[in-house]
Order: sequence, then structure tokens, then C-alpha cells
Amino acid sequence: MAASNITSTHPAAFLLVGIPGLEHLHVWISIPFCFAYTLALLGNCTLLFIIQADAALHEPMYLFLAMLAIIDLVLSSTTLPKMLAIFWFRDREINFYACLVQMFFLHSFSIMESAVLLAMAFDRYVAICKPLHYSTILTGPLITKIGLAAVTRAVTLMTPLPFLLRRFHYCRGPVIAHCYCEHMAVVRLACGDTRFNNIYGIAVAMFIVVLDLLFVILSYIFILRAVLQLASQEARYKAFGTCVSHVGAILSTYTPVVISSVMHRVAQRAAPHVHILLAIFYLLFPPMVNPIIYGVKTKQIRDHVLSLFWRKNV
Repeated sequence: MAASNITSTHPAAFLLVGIPGLEHLHVWISIPFCFAYTLALLGNCTLLFIIQADAALHEPMYLFLAMLAIIDLVLSSTTLPKMLAIFWFRDREINFYACLVQMFFLHSFSIMESAVLLAMAFDRYVAICKPLHYSTILTGPLITKIGLAAVTRAVTLMTPLPFLLRRFHYCRGPVIAHCYCEHMAVVRLACGDTRFNNIYGIAVAMFIVVLDLLFVILSYIFILRAVLQLASQEARYKAFGTCVSHVGAILSTYTPVVISSVMHRVAQRAAPHVHILLAIFYLLFPPMVNPIIYGVKTKQIRDHVLSLFWRKNV
């Protein structure tokens, strides 16, 4: 390590603490995390298999759902395997560049998830407010462009971070008080002027959350107005029913973000493990519950899952 510091401004590797203050409980904490990760893998892989196998589900709503499932798989798989290695085997070391890659994937795919949720809100807006033009507006090429735009935006916003972090000298040691490489946790170890990193990180987070959530809310304002204009109560319930799964996905994604943000400001003196557990909850909860939400509330997917189990039991 000493030789590395002579030729480089950064350590060869960082050491991830895990959950500070709860190291003695790591093995027990790993049990629900492992269970949630297993559910996320099974649920999202099942969704992808069903959507891929049935041509009738190759519609915009389900293609966006497939995008969301892929993002959830990458998000959970970027952090959970290393986290479980820390909890089970005390494998705390992570290569400096592996840390930057993990951070890049973590933050970029979080941005992609927000973009896909916005695209799904647009899908519901077109389906309810412009039903006669649904197939002509949401064409295959447009869906591809939306997917590419989500990826391009995330990669463009997150690409500067690894290069900004690489230029710092890390004089505060290699120990990251976290269980994965989160941007601000790495910045805290750096010496020199880190104000740009702090401002850039906050600006990107606020830009993504506020802008995307604003457009999602606007979409649902138009949807609500269109639904309330429907003549029969049955038609209103049916229209609202098509949005329930998406609203559930939005709540599962943004609620942990809001709670974590409020806790950082209201409970600044709370123990570090409180904030870290909230951050892990944000990473694990949406990938775990989104397949359940769509599996329960979407008839086509529910029927496919039941038919799979029925075939196995016959």
C-alpha cells in the first residue's frame, strides 16, 4: 500500500466497513437482506421471462416494465453480492477502480429507473387520455428512443464522477463507513477542495427527482381529469385500475428517497447506521416489491404466473 501511495494519489483499494456500529450483528442482518435479494432476482427474472415468452405482452406498458425489471436486477446485483461478502466472510476490501465502477452503475441505474417510471407515466397518460391514438403514438421506434434517452441521460450525468474522484488525494485513509461505494461516502475521504463534487451530486439528485416527479405528477393530473370525465363509475374504476401498479412502483421507489432525505436533515445526529440502513432499504425495496405489485395487479402477468405453477403441479 505504501508503494502505491508514492506513485498514485489514490489508494489501491478501499475498505468497506459494512454497517458502522452494527458489525456484531452483520450475520443476522444479512438474513433479511439475502431473502430480499433472492425475491428480487426471482421476481424480476420471472417478469422478464413472461414478457419475452408471450408475444401478446410485447406492448409499450410491458416493454417499459421489462426495462424496469432489468434496472432493478442491475441495481440490486451491483451492491448486494459485495455486501453479503462483507457480512458473511468479512471481505471488506474493494479495488479503487472497482469501487468507482460500482458507484457509477449504482447512481446511473438509479437515474435510469426514475426515467423509466416517468416513461410509464407517459404510457398511462396516452392510454387513458388519448386511447384512440395509443398505438400510433407509442410505436416501437419511440419506445427504443425513450430507452436510449434514459441511458444517455444517466451515463452523461454520471460519467464525470469517476474522473472527478480519481483526481483527489485520499489522505483521510481508505476506510469507507458504508457497505458499498456511495459517492459522498468516498468524497469524505478526499483532501482538497471537494465543493464541486458536493454541489454536483446534490444538483443532479435534485434535478432528477424534482424534474421527473414533477412530470409524473402532471401526467396523473391529466389522467385524473380524464377519468373523472368518464360517464360510468365502472369505466372510472377500470381506468384507475390500470394505473394502480404504476402508482405502487412510484411509491416503492420515491418513498424511501423522501424518507432518507428527510432523515438526513431532521435527524442529522442520528447514528450512522440509521442512514445506511435507509440507503440499503432504498436499493432493496423497489426491486423486491415491484414484481409483486405488477404480478398481483396486472391480470395478464398474474394469469401467466398461475399457469406456470399449474403446469408444475399437474
